[in-house]
Amino acid sequence: MNQNLFVYNTLTRKKEKFEPLNPPHVGMYVCGPTVYSDVHLGNCRTYISFDLIFRYLTHLGYKVRYVRNITDAGHLEGDAGDEGEDKIEKKAKLAHLEPMEIVQKYTVGFRDVMQVFNILPPSIEPTATGHIIEQIEMVKTILAHGFAYEVDGSVYFDVEKYNNTQDYGILNGRNLEDLLNNTRALGGQQEKHGKLDFALWIKAKPEHLMKWPSPWGVGFPGWHLECSAMSNKYLGEQFDIHGGGIDLVPTHHTNEIAQNVASCGKNPATYWIHTNMLTVNGQKMSKSLGNSFLPHELFSGEHSLLHKGYSPMTVRFFMLQANYRSTLDFGNDAMEASEKGFKRLVNAFALIDNLKASAATDVEIAPLNERCYAAMNDDFN
Repeated sequence: MNQNLFVYNTLTRKKEKFEPLNPPHVGMYVCGPTVYSDVHLGNCRTYISFDLIFRYLTHLGYKVRYVRNITDAGHLEGDAGDEGEDKIEKKAKLAHLEPMEIVQKYTVGFRDVMQVFNILPPSIEPTATGHIIEQIEMVKTILAHGFAYEVDGSVYFDVEKYNNTQDYGILNGRNLEDLLNNTRALGGQQEKHGKLDFALWIKAKPEHLMKWPSPWGVGFPGWHLECSAMSNKYLGEQFDIHGGGIDLVPTHHTNEIAQNVASCGKNPATYWIHTNMLTVNGQKMSKSLGNSFLPHELFSGEHSLLHKGYSPMTVRFFMLQANYRSTLDFGNDAMEASEKGFKRLVNAFALIDNLKASAATDVEIAPLNERCYAAMNDDFN
């Protein structure tokens, strides 16, 4: 087993030697999709990157338990994930369908895309709705430890009280005063004690479709809670790697750490790993700019910004050419270059398969092996 792997840790903002808590076992949790729409290309970069990490750790001899969740309830439209309408319910109402029909459609679609990109399935793929009991128990524990408060059937995390003894902004490197100054007013949620407080459990309105009984009344869990509860169940109070897109750092992952520390007394993960954004011709990929891509549009070429379509493996090759922490710019020229590069790689493998080994082969290829491992051991190249 290779012992020279170094990974960049968002928590410490530096590269660190990878030392699992319980070798050869490795626990890895990656935040999965909220299944209310088709997965777009930017999302795919995260899952392709962690597929590489999963495969490489396994190649090194580690026994990886890889957990990637499905969010099928509780993710609201607001910036913090606990204001506005439930994303899945809104889609269901517009389509005159049951929320679980929306969940089924887009979960199947997500898994199909993962398979097309040759992304290995995780060891466990838990859903938020399948772990309501665990989430309620975690809320009860946080309340018992004094880091939350209940108001009229909703339960909120008390960020200021937590920050008195802990560092709420430890992951994003910002202090509480800075975070408060850059957080908008409460809007309709006047029941919160502070602007940064976030929902652990939300009281359901009568018309809300997805709701469950709890000690505080009928409601549903907050978005941030599910990952804390499910990672704790399947990987324990502390595990090795927690991953996701860089956009999750300021709120979702920051709140996850707070929840876990408040309930268990421990930061859940040793290494926090985040993938960077995918841009298009130098601009952020977004639906409003008309430059976001769905995988099938990329494969068929049916998009106004594309000259032609590209194979899934060409797209995967493109995604893996840059380190996962780098911003990756998507464009026709970049895709053309990736297509040529992938063909060269395939041809090289075919040539190697036809060669006969000689006594000198091991001596000749040893330096190449060393260069490959050196690159991959430097934060997965």
